Amino acid sequence: MFAAIAPLAGCPVPSAAAAPCPDVDVVFARGTSEPPGIGRVGQALTDTLQSQLGGRNIATYGVNYPATYDFRAAAVGATDATNHILATAVACPSTRFVLGGYSQGAAVVDMLLGIPPLGNKVGDIGSAPPLPSSVASKVAAAAVFGNPATKFGNPISVAGAPFAGKGIDLCNYGDPICSPGRNPFAHTDYESSPLPGQAAGFIAGLL
Repeated sequence: MFAAIAPLAGCPVPSAAAAPCPDVDVVFARGTSEPPGIGRVGQALTDTLQSQLGGRNIATYGVNYPATYDFRAAAVGATDATNHILATAVACPSTRFVLGGYSQGAAVVDMLLGIPPLGNKVGDIGSAPPLPSSVASKVAAAAVFGNPATKFGNPISVAGAPFAGKGIDLCNYGDPICSPGRNPFAHTDYESSPLPGQAAGFIAGLL
């Protein structure tokens, strides 16, 4: 029954993808202080992925959350992404989902996969529930860039079932957010690096 996969209480239901339903829906959470949408890294990933999927069509959804320096609000993004996926799965049962995030947006994806973004080191960050089992199997792949969880030994590449083997975690050399590096500029140029292409190749292999 469709009623079994309802949106989380108290949150608005995002509109489902426009007809015809997309083959692939890229749900991407932008980084801190980026304007609403999928952000520059999400755009680089999607553009590269489209070129690798032949005639299959891609929709994108920019996760709706503040993306401010209040890191706790990342949980709002996880809830919004879940609601979007639940609604779209009802309207478009054949659509497959790709999760993506950059920086704080990567923490949103961590939560969706049941991974604590900061290794449970900071208050209630990571308190958003993971994706419900009713739609988790519809996630074909996940890719994150500059993921803070990686620095704490929790890359999405080691996520368990039902996401095992579906995640790729990309970190620029020297990026202090996702590694022991000390080069802050390494965290700001993912869209112009080879990493979106590497992620797109990984994702295409799973679609």
